[in-house]
Amino acid sequence: MKKNDPYAALRFKEFNFFLLMRFAMVFAWSMQFVIIEWEVYSLTKDPLSLGIIGLMEIIPAVSMALFAGHIVDQSEKKSLLIKCILGFSVVSLGLFLITVPSITTHLSLNTTLYIIYALVFLGGLVRSFIGPTVFSLLSLIVPKKVYPNASTWSSSVWQMGAMFGPALAGFSISFMGVHWSMCLVFGFSLMALILLTQIAAKPILNPKIGEPIFQSLKEGVKFVFKNKTILGALSLDMFAVLFGGAMALLPIFAQDILKVGSEGFGILRAAPAVGAIITMVLSAYISLNKKAGIKLLTAIFLFGICMIVFGLSEYFWLSVLALFLSGIVDGVSVVIRNTILQLHTPDHMRGRVSSVNSIFVGSSNELGAFESGVTAKLMGVVNAVVFGGIMTLVTVTTTAIALPNFRKLDLEKDVEALENGD
Repeated sequence: MKKNDPYAALRFKEFNFFLLMRFAMVFAWSMQFVIIEWEVYSLTKDPLSLGIIGLMEIIPAVSMALFAGHIVDQSEKKSLLIKCILGFSVVSLGLFLITVPSITTHLSLNTTLYIIYALVFLGGLVRSFIGPTVFSLLSLIVPKKVYPNASTWSSSVWQMGAMFGPALAGFSISFMGVHWSMCLVFGFSLMALILLTQIAAKPILNPKIGEPIFQSLKEGVKFVFKNKTILGALSLDMFAVLFGGAMALLPIFAQDILKVGSEGFGILRAAPAVGAIITMVLSAYISLNKKAGIKLLTAIFLFGICMIVFGLSEYFWLSVLALFLSGIVDGVSVVIRNTILQLHTPDHMRGRVSSVNSIFVGSSNELGAFESGVTAKLMGVVNAVVFGGIMTLVTVTTTAIALPNFRKLDLEKDVEALENGD
């Protein structure tokens, strides 16, 4: 491997199949979530209903996360991920069927909503396993010395899926309707399954196979809370995502405030991911490891500013720009956090640590959606977004003052040690 080779991870064939599989999965998942957000708000015109979608996903995702991490660390990763994708396909097929016009006309509004919420709940169960499994599988496909580069490309592909999924969802809703848009989601989930078959089964590296589950869970949580670098990064990002959950309210902005329809909704939904992927691609060439702590704090502070601007904006172009810039700084946050996790997590604990990460960060997306829905109901949509942005600024400032060592975090030496094979 060439030193500072931006394509180091891409030189491994299985990693390329991994990236394509991850893109198809994230594309399908993000597209599905956007379609369901649009459909539920179109049916109810109630911002609280958008919060309930987030709540229905976060309950199983959080309650099952640690158990999922234990199972991931005890299991062969490829076969487990196949089961996860099959589970997601069942959810997508269910949503495809519940949006058939001939079926919905014979169901009451409440019945339709309850079925959608139940399927989202099932999706939350599946998601609690997908994150830790993908995180663990990545480390088995490439050697340790290219972990940082592989993590950057994996995050970039994740953002590409998160960008194109919502964008296509907005346009497909307009041209094909909700029902056939869900058919596309189902198709991409099957594509992810086919791509995964091109990756060989991997060995289980956990030296404690058969370890009692509660002892295993305790060890995973204890590791995260003892590692101040991981704990600081996860906590900071969790509160930023929690209070910056304006994305859940985008159907309201698109339909009632900016009045740009489903096409404008797709653009708004994709804008942050466009910014994030630009950051992530550039980070393959320009390292973010030096002075990583101060860069992470600055990025999340600027994210809060972007949310405030978006909330106050009455112009479509300014709203898109604010979301685009929020994606750029959020990309910095994602790259640094993922590098920290890859560098500081032992192989046999990757499933459990990733599960804790999903509780801190991943599930805070849905909890943030619920928080945004509730605050929008109580104080109005615009005030809810501005409040979230202000709370993000308060969180970053408090963290910077309370954890002075985190400001000094530098990952340059850790990365150099891996590249030198130490």
